[in-house]
Amino acid sequence: MAVERNEQQQQQQQQQQQASGGKLPAPRCRDVDGTVLPLLGGLGRYQKKILLLTWIPAVLIGLSRSSDCFFTAEPEILCWENRSSSSRLAGAPGEHAAHALVSANRSGRTLTHSGGGGGEQTADPSPSPSSSSSWSNSSQSCQCKHREYRIPAALTHNIVTKWNLICNSSWKVHIAKFSLLVGLIIGYLVTGSLADWIGRQLVLVLSVMFVLVFGLTVALSVNVTMFSTLRFFEGFCLAGIFLTLYVTRIEISLPRHRFMMTMVANFIAMGGQLLLPGLAALCRDWQILQAIIICPFIFMIPYWCIFPESLRWLLATHQLQAAKELFLEFAHNNKIDAEDDVKEFLPEFDKEPKLRPKKTFIVKLLYTRILWKHILVLCVNSLTGFGIHNCFAKSLMDRDKHHFKNFYTHYYIMEVIGILSCAVMCVLVGLMGRRGTLLLFTILTALASLLQLGLVSYLATYLSNPLSIVFSIVGMFASHSVGNLSIFFCAELTPTVIRGGGLGLVLASAGFGQLTAPIMELHNQQGYFLHHVIFACCTVICIICILLLPESRGQNLPETIDDGDTYTRKPFIPAKKIEQPLLSNNTELKDYSGLNENPNSELTAESPTANGTRSK
Repeated sequence: MAVERNEQQQQQQQQQQQASGGKLPAPRCRDVDGTVLPLLGGLGRYQKKILLLTWIPAVLIGLSRSSDCFFTAEPEILCWENRSSSSRLAGAPGEHAAHALVSANRSGRTLTHSGGGGGEQTADPSPSPSSSSSWSNSSQSCQCKHREYRIPAALTHNIVTKWNLICNSSWKVHIAKFSLLVGLIIGYLVTGSLADWIGRQLVLVLSVMFVLVFGLTVALSVNVTMFSTLRFFEGFCLAGIFLTLYVTRIEISLPRHRFMMTMVANFIAMGGQLLLPGLAALCRDWQILQAIIICPFIFMIPYWCIFPESLRWLLATHQLQAAKELFLEFAHNNKIDAEDDVKEFLPEFDKEPKLRPKKTFIVKLLYTRILWKHILVLCVNSLTGFGIHNCFAKSLMDRDKHHFKNFYTHYYIMEVIGILSCAVMCVLVGLMGRRGTLLLFTILTALASLLQLGLVSYLATYLSNPLSIVFSIVGMFASHSVGNLSIFFCAELTPTVIRGGGLGLVLASAGFGQLTAPIMELHNQQGYFLHHVIFACCTVICIICILLLPESRGQNLPETIDDGDTYTRKPFIPAKKIEQPLLSNNTELKDYSGLNENPNSELTAESPTANGTRSK
């Protein structure tokens, strides 16, 4: 009987292979969204635990990525010059005059006193408004021997005041700003490919261990060169943590939960950024702040034991035995009895022959037909979104210098705009889908940019300033959504076997967009208008390209490159259903085949003709 059953199964497989054009259908264990996850309870107890483990580190990542604006905040400088000898000053302290106030477009109340030699403390009286004047980093102010630093943020010391990075050394501050962003960009590219090759869990744990080493060493830096180098490696490791958690969050969720699970992590990260000024006020020193941000990563070391590998990735790379063990672990933790459907499903893992794991490198993307086009469009979209966001922020500060001169006002406005844009995006994605929402926000970004560049300059001053502020806020609101939605959209469209590499590409593109802000600062804001024009043109082009993208809402994630390459694009407006078709179906056609069986009897004797009746 067993032999007959095997023969019948082989015959059925051959028939299915012939019916499918020579290819065997994929086993049920490959259908993760439709079969595997529902059998495991969908969003079960164990899945919720894993999602919580991916949300908690989002606070630390948000703090680390926003700490640069505190560490590298350019202080105001009060320059004091001795006009006489020390003995004369002792007898006539009134001749101690304040000669300069070098501002960095920000203001604050925290004072740090340092000597010109770097680190010597002075206790000079506060200058009167009449005895101080506003200077730039001129040669006269740079020759001051006694300086008083006024940091706009809550810190009393940062890297600028610690190592006197002003005047001829001010360019080192921009290098320090570059270091974290460049580390993030390269880290996204490298760790994304590694996550596809060695797994998500191993990359996460290695990134956590190294971020502890480099992050704590940053707090012990003895010069700006050491700070910038270690900050680069810290950004590299932070990229690995962010990317692996982002991918795990998407791969473990059902289609209807994917977007909201990702947005919860975004809200948590932005909430951490809102708490950063208060944390800085408590720490008072940048080294203590850096240590407090990095030390909680120690609690992520046990992730090696409690954080599982991606079940979806194991199935996609043909690691079926490891996937079977993980499947049983999920079922046990969710308290699902191994009976009925689950018991019948387990043999699916043994149907395929034992083969070596089939892992794919991101280079295979170049040999696809349409998948590389989708990822390219989203990469350009994320680059444009984050790049033009900086242009809108710069325009907002230029138009309203009085209100946005304060460090905290500017910081909190940027964060609140980001939170509101994500909240609105959550609502619109549920109504319009990923592609429709992305198209809407891209159109808003392009309109705000073009109107600000072309219309505001021709209006009167009392109209141009308010309109420019409105366009800048709308542009920041829309561009923030464009960048974040492009990243999520790319993670859904990229197949599981190269999802880490594809997500790394779009995140690196977003990093390049963010890099434009320190580049413009390095050039003293020269070329800012040209940057804005280029990004505005790219936004217009992106509007056309978004129409070529497929809609992924409610769809299963592609597992292989072939799945991603066959993602079909549907029109925005579906075709109307015709109740009564113009042409009848074949079953409704009447049979008139018997009419011409006897052609000689077509006309009878009594049949009428044009000239009358025809006789026999």
